[in-house]
Amino acid sequence: MTQIHVLDDTTINKIAAGEVVERPASVVKELVENAMDAGATAIEIEIMGGGVSFIRVTDNGRGMTREDAQTAILRHATSKISSVSDLQTVATLGFRGEALPTIASVSRFSLLTRRASDDLGTRVDILGGKTPEIEDAGCEIGTSVRVEELFFNTPARKKFLKTNTTEAGKISDYVIRLALSRPDIAFRFINNNRLTIMTAGDDSLRRAIESIYGGDTAGALIPLDFHDEEAEIRITGYISKPSVIRSSRAWQTYIVNGRTIQNRAIAKAIDNVYRALVPKMGFPLAVLRIEVPQRTIDVNVHPQKTEMKFEDEGRIFKAVYKSVLDAIRGAAGDGTAIAASVEKPKFHYEAVPLNVGAPASGAPYASHTAAPVTARANSYAMPPVRPQTVHEAVQWRGQSVDLRAAQDSVTAARTGERAMFSAKTAAAPPPHAEQGAEMEARLLPIGQVDLTYIIAQSAQSLYIVDQHAAHERILFDRFSAQADGIPSQQMLVHAILSFDAREAQYIDENAELFDRLGFHLEPAGEREYRLTEAPADIPLDEAEDTIREILMSLGDLHAATPVNLRQAGIATMACRAAIKAGEELSVRQMEILLDELRATPFPFTCPHGRPTILRFDTHDLAKMFKRTGFNL
Repeated sequence: MTQIHVLDDTTINKIAAGEVVERPASVVKELVENAMDAGATAIEIEIMGGGVSFIRVTDNGRGMTREDAQTAILRHATSKISSVSDLQTVATLGFRGEALPTIASVSRFSLLTRRASDDLGTRVDILGGKTPEIEDAGCEIGTSVRVEELFFNTPARKKFLKTNTTEAGKISDYVIRLALSRPDIAFRFINNNRLTIMTAGDDSLRRAIESIYGGDTAGALIPLDFHDEEAEIRITGYISKPSVIRSSRAWQTYIVNGRTIQNRAIAKAIDNVYRALVPKMGFPLAVLRIEVPQRTIDVNVHPQKTEMKFEDEGRIFKAVYKSVLDAIRGAAGDGTAIAASVEKPKFHYEAVPLNVGAPASGAPYASHTAAPVTARANSYAMPPVRPQTVHEAVQWRGQSVDLRAAQDSVTAARTGERAMFSAKTAAAPPPHAEQGAEMEARLLPIGQVDLTYIIAQSAQSLYIVDQHAAHERILFDRFSAQADGIPSQQMLVHAILSFDAREAQYIDENAELFDRLGFHLEPAGEREYRLTEAPADIPLDEAEDTIREILMSLGDLHAATPVNLRQAGIATMACRAAIKAGEELSVRQMEILLDELRATPFPFTCPHGRPTILRFDTHDLAKMFKRTGFNL
C-alpha cells in the first residue's frame, strides 16, 4: 500500500492559505486589489471584530459574468496573465489566481457580482472550501465579497492572530497605503460600524494625505518631482518638513508602479537625507510614487507581493536620495532655513528647593506626590553646598579627587540634606531595597564615558551603568507602584493633536488607560483630540510623541488585557521620561541614580530586558590584565 498520496483540492487550498492569507489584512489586501484591477473608482471596506468575524469589500468595477464567477473560485484561474512571459510585463496588482479559492477554503465565503450589460447578477456561496452553491441574484453593478468567521476550520491558525484592535489596525494601515497609492479611487473604511477613513477619489494626492493624516500635516508637505531620463526613473509625491516627524516609519509609503511595497534601500535613502535635520530615531512623513520600466522589477518574490526586486537597487537608492535632497533644498534655499527650524532637544538644569516634593523618609513609591513641573522634567536639583549649575558641576567633577576622601565627603553630605534627582527620582528608597542586595551598598561614581555610561566603584568591584536603562528601570517600577494612577499636571495651553484612523481607534478604545497614565484626551473633531493634562514626569514638549509611542506599543500586543495594556503604556512612558544617552550628569546626580537603582526590585535589567549594569570584581580585572598567578 502506497504511503505517498496526492492531496485533494480542499487540503491544497488550506495549505496555500498559509502563504496568501496570513491574517485578516491579507484578505482585505487580496479583495481590494482585485477590485482595483477590475477598474473600480469607489471601494468600500467594512470589518467587524478585527476582520476575523466579518469582512466585506464592495466595488463599482466591471463585475463578472456567471461563467467568470464560477471560474474565479478555481485555483490558479486568472484574467491577468496567460503564460510565463507575461510575468515580465504584468502591471496588475494580482495575477496568480490564488486569492479567492484560498480565502474561501478558510472562511464562510460569499461573492455577489454583476456586469452593466446583465440584468441579473451571480451569487456564489462557499463554506470552508466545500462545493460552491451558485445562483442568480439581483445586485448592483460591480462585485461584493463577504468573508465571515475567518479561520473557523483552522483553529491553529486563528490562535496566532493578535487582538482584534491590532488586526483592525493592520487593516487600517493597509487601506491608508492603498488610498495614498490611488488617490483617483474613493475609499471608505468602516470599522465596527464607524467610518474611520474616507477619501474623495479626485486624483489629488495632497488632498488624500490631508484626509488621512489631517490638515495640519498636509500643510507641512514638500512636493517632489524628479526625473532621471537615462535611468527611466520618475519620482513624485511628498515629504514632510523636519518639524513633522514620527518615532517610526508608520507614516511612510512607497509606491512603485502603482504597488505599495516595503524596501530598505528607499527607507535608507530618506534616512540619510534627514539624518542631520531631525533628532535620532525621528522619521518624516513620506509618500513617494516611483515609476520605473516594468522589465526592471520583479514582484513575484514574496507570497503577498509586499516586496519587490529591482534590477539595479543602487540606482533606485541614488534617485530617491537625490529627489528628497533636491526637494528639501528647493523648499529652503540652501537648506539652512529648514535645518534651523528643527527643534533639537534642549536640556535645562535648574536648582530646586530641597523641600519641594520630598517624601517622608521610608515612604513607598506609591505614596509619593510628584512636584509640579515648571521646567523640563529632566531638570535636576543640586545641593546648595555643591555647584549650582551643570557647568559648575562638570568642572567640579573634572577635578582630581582622592576616592576615599570623596566617599567620606559624600557620606557626610548625606547626613545633612539630599538633592532631588528631579521630580522623577524621589530621594527616599522604596520598601524593596533588600531585593537589590546583590548590588553593593555603597557605589562611588567616578565619571561618565561618552555621556552614556556611568563608571562607579565599590571596595572590591568596578561597575559600568547604562544611565538611560537604569533610570528607565527606576521610573518603570515607580509608575507600576502607583496603582491609583500616575500624577498629572494641567496644561495651561491645551494642545490639539491629530491622529490617523488606527491611532484614533486605539485612543477611543483605551480612554480609561490613558487617563490612568496621566494623559487626559478629549475629542475635538474628526480624529482630533484636545490634550488637557499630561503626566508630571513627562516633559510637555514630549507628550505627543509619548502618546504616539504608547499607541504603537498597544498595536504590538498579542493579548489586550488591562494589565498588558497598562504595562505597555508604563514601559513607553518610562523610556521617554528617563534621562538619555548624551546627557551630562554631575557626580551627585550619578550617585543618587545609583542609589535609586539599587533600591528597585529588579535593578539589573530595564523593562525591555536590556542590562542596566555590568560588574567586574578584582578577579575579573586580574584575568583581563593577565595578572593571575602573579603577586604584583
